[in-house]
Amino acid sequence: MSPLAAPALAPRRTWAADLPVLLVAVVWGGSYLAAKGITTTHTVIAVLVLRFALVLPVLVLAGRQALRALTPAQLRGAGVLGLVLGGIFLLETYGVVHTSATNAGLIISLTMIFTPLAEAAVRRTRPSGAFLAAAGLSVAGVVLLTQGAGFAAPGLGDLLILGAALARTLHVLLMARIKAVQDADSLSLTTVQLGGAVLVFALLAALPGTGATPWATAADFGPAEWAGLVFLAVFCTVFAFFVQMWAVRRTSPSRVSLLLGTEPLWAAAAAIALGGEHLNTAGFAGAGLVLAGTAWGRRAAAV
Repeated sequence: MSPLAAPALAPRRTWAADLPVLLVAVVWGGSYLAAKGITTTHTVIAVLVLRFALVLPVLVLAGRQALRALTPAQLRGAGVLGLVLGGIFLLETYGVVHTSATNAGLIISLTMIFTPLAEAAVRRTRPSGAFLAAAGLSVAGVVLLTQGAGFAAPGLGDLLILGAALARTLHVLLMARIKAVQDADSLSLTTVQLGGAVLVFALLAALPGTGATPWATAADFGPAEWAGLVFLAVFCTVFAFFVQMWAVRRTSPSRVSLLLGTEPLWAAAAAIALGGEHLNTAGFAGAGLVLAGTAWGRRAAAV
């Protein structure tokens, strides 16, 4: 069987695998507003170092025995995933600084379109006409969503979030296709991934001209900023990527991405209800098209 093929799951087992992924969608939906609230252009890398370093020692201590049991091939595979993960967080965090939390959450939902398209390319199968139409509808929605007062080119933040959606697609596919990680402990693989990513961020933080240092940024944080950082570190990082590693080996990459389809709903709800953001007429139309396209794409990919 292809490593991307979805196993047949009984309804109860399917629900048990689906629920944690849906919870990831909820916390990721709130992550854009949280990241925007504690991050500026000059503190992106510093916040990423703090976000990962906050939980990495705990993960290493909790899983030290399983970590020692990882083979060299498993370490290499998890290291590759960690590099991709680092790229995802850089693109997402820089992107959300330069766009709205609503835009970020809706644009990242295109991962649900990109993943089945990439999976079809890997498996050399042709997507259905319905799925391609749904993908086109979603892209049209993103174009409308990223417009301000009149039509203009998408902003830098929107393009960075679009890049993050592509990087997420690569991450999900690699988790399913790197054979060395298939039977390894999920917590250990998550720890190695996060360790690889925080190493990248720490190296970038040491370079001149990359913004504030992690120490200076931490010293400037108040209780609200620390609460936001803990939310990002514990729920949006450790919990989310542990669940992804666990779930993608019990279902398919497409199903995992499609189950995350409620993320833009939570992102928009948090940004509008808590962040005071709003959409103009074109933005509402674009958001509707993105949500309709991804919902249609989920159904088309499932048949």
